[in-house]
Amino acid sequence: MTNELAGKVAVVTGGSSGIGLGTAERFLAEGATVVVADIDRERGEEVVAALGAGASFHPVDVADPQAVTDLVHGTVARLGGLHVMFNNAGISGARHPTILDDDFADFHQVMDVNLLGVMVGTREAARHMATAGGGSIINISSIGGINAAPSLWAYHLSKSSVIFFTKAAAVGLGVHGVRVNCICPGNIETPILERTMTSHLPEEERAETMLRIRAYIQSQQPLQRQGTVDDIAEAAVFLASDRSSYITGTTLPVDGGMVAGNPSKTGGISRLQAGGPVDG
Repeated sequence: MTNELAGKVAVVTGGSSGIGLGTAERFLAEGATVVVADIDRERGEEVVAALGAGASFHPVDVADPQAVTDLVHGTVARLGGLHVMFNNAGISGARHPTILDDDFADFHQVMDVNLLGVMVGTREAARHMATAGGGSIINISSIGGINAAPSLWAYHLSKSSVIFFTKAAAVGLGVHGVRVNCICPGNIETPILERTMTSHLPEEERAETMLRIRAYIQSQQPLQRQGTVDDIAEAAVFLASDRSSYITGTTLPVDGGMVAGNPSKTGGISRLQAGGPVDG
């Protein structure tokens, strides 16, 4: 490790599992002080206890703008600043085979968590960073925000909106030295896809079903290996560090080449995404 983030304070939303946890671990390894923010208090406190010195927990529901505001203000008051905001918390919503089957009952919940939470997190972090010499804001979208697909309507809309919001925020905040970038994961081994795809199956069938799904996903991408949370964390460290000091408004797919093209003759990306979110 190179201590690229030494002296920096970072907030990671959705930090108690998956991409959030992996990134929090990597930020800590690079010398940052990390606030793990999550709606799951019990899990979050367990994670922080395991992470050790340099990590602390703050409960937050990112769908509540005041809670996100309190998270940022509390971090600055307690730790003396905020240099990196990693807006990661997200949900997939309910999966419906086609738009004809969707009742949009989860629309507002998905948009509040996946988009509004990112918007408020960006705003509040930027309000501090603009008066403190700048900083880096990293928003998590998905390749599902780049490629259209006939399923998870609210999810895909929220993730595509995160990409556009990131660009707009970057344009507006550059004058303050605040950089805003977006990572789009694809086929990362986290619980989100399993929850979406196998929740209706008996417990004993879920593991085997996921093996088949993962094998199919890998067959549709140029780099035919399983993506991991470490792949996202590496990208996040780069965007959080001074190595990316001249980069803002960028959308970075970390997806094994999935959005670049499908090397298989058996189908395209739309077939894959029709089954569920492919970022987790």
